[in-house]
Amino acid sequence: MRLLRVFAATLALCAASLAVAADGVAIPNFWDPQHRIDRPETSAIRVIRFVTEDDYPPFGFALPDGSLSGFNVDLARALCEELRVQCTVQARRWDTIFETIEQSRADAAIASIAMTSANRARVEFTSPYYKTPGRFVARAAVALPDLSPEALAGKTVGVVGRSAHEAYLRAFFPRVSLRAYDNAQALRSALKRNEIEIAFGDGVAFVLWLNGTDASGCCAFRGGPYTESRFFGDGVGIALRKDNQAMKRALDYALKRVSERGVYADLYLKYFPVGFY
Repeated sequence: MRLLRVFAATLALCAASLAVAADGVAIPNFWDPQHRIDRPETSAIRVIRFVTEDDYPPFGFALPDGSLSGFNVDLARALCEELRVQCTVQARRWDTIFETIEQSRADAAIASIAMTSANRARVEFTSPYYKTPGRFVARAAVALPDLSPEALAGKTVGVVGRSAHEAYLRAFFPRVSLRAYDNAQALRSALKRNEIEIAFGDGVAFVLWLNGTDASGCCAFRGGPYTESRFFGDGVGIALRKDNQAMKRALDYALKRVSERGVYADLYLKYFPVGFY
């Protein structure tokens, strides 16, 4: 009973943090509208040197002319525009990003960096600008009007074995019949082949698949999102040097402002026509 109360509270929290666009895509909002953030002093910030990666579309990728694009890249530029400061965004290999920040060769990294305890030991983070929820995906022809633990009792649900998603299902959906797969690709293939009717996994990985050609329209999100931090983490933030608190305050302010002005929603819809929320 206690787990069901926690599950219900989690769903209520998710619903309170979502806005629905005209085309039905749910847009996440991580900034409390009741919490006012005064514009910080930014006169000492002349330019923000962002680094990112260029091989993680649609978050960051290189265009044919070599210029950078993607959700992370456009969000960085929007933050600079909000703060009225110059902005540079350069690509770095993933394994050099923290070193680049720690050695002051860049001011901030916007590269879908999870705010884990290990990463927090090395860098400071802004507030999260997206989180990776757990999501159910089902065959498009399968009707699932109710995704409560009771409604799914006895149904076979595919999941990556030994993952946080398997642990979540065992905690909150204890009566489903789990079928574990070695990796996400195997899980998606099983769903596409109709080996299973329902899968549960990483919402971002699923949305990249559903937006791509490989899914061939076979499947669609159902229910959710599920964002319990004990299982799915605290989200993704912009990384900075630990002593760069002035930059953190400026970026936290700018993140809230681009959300309030609808800029964040526009970027989310641009890069995620099928949203991961």
